Amino acid sequence: QVQLVESGGGLVQTGGSLRLSCAASGRTFNTYAVGWFRQAPGKERESVAGISRSGRNTYYADSVKGRCTISRDNAKNTVDLQLNNLKPDDTAVYYCAAGNTGLIGAVFTTTRGYVYWGQGTQVTVSS
Repeated sequence: QVQLVESGGGLVQTGGSLRLSCAASGRTFNTYAVGWFRQAPGKERESVAGISRSGRNTYYADSVKGRCTISRDNAKNTVDLQLNNLKPDDTAVYYCAAGNTGLIGAVFTTTRGYVYWGQGTQVTVSS
């Protein structure tokens, strides 16, 4: 079992940056693909980015492509999400998720495949 804790959210102005971090418990973190999702009020949860077990393969939603970088450090059991040039539409609660996979290069682009979820961290972008 994996427990996930997100941090790094906050209030930022349009054009600003934030670095979100997801810290995971457990000794087998490198067997999990990890993703970041977000959910704004009244909207469905949507994928933001995903990363494979090794970190070699990544996925980005079109809405954040070019403004976002996902990375992981398996030695520290962390996955970070760097968000740049933030816009008011990026305002949401951001969640980290993990799913065990036997495929070292697999990246999950939807909620399917993710079993463990964090509690979320709020990102608010002011105009």
